[in-house]
Amino acid sequence: MSVKLTSRQVGDVTVIDAAGRITLGEGASAFRDAIRGFVAKGDKKILLNLADVTYIDSSGIGELVSGFTTVTNSGGQLKLVGLSKRVKDLLQITKLYTVFEVYDDEAEAVRSFH
Repeated sequence: MSVKLTSRQVGDVTVIDAAGRITLGEGASAFRDAIRGFVAKGDKKILLNLADVTYIDSSGIGELVSGFTTVTNSGGQLKLVGLSKRVKDLLQITKLYTVFEVYDDEAEAVRSFH
């Protein structure tokens, strides 16, 4: 199963709930298209909820970085919430844990945008 993305608004923050696998091919491109779509719409505050992501490979990590860059270059912020131990470990190994703002609690993450 590839990634399934759903979005919702919490105040002026767009929360993207990801579930499944962010891997080479369909999962990574769906993720990329979603981020670009939100940025094109003018969304500047994007919170990516990875609580239901079961697996992420190197191209998925690449898409996270690409999404972060796209949002940042448009003057917005992309933050992460709800990382599983596996995803958190992967971000620490790749030294990307210091690049992203990571939160355990969604309410705290939403507040951090203000």
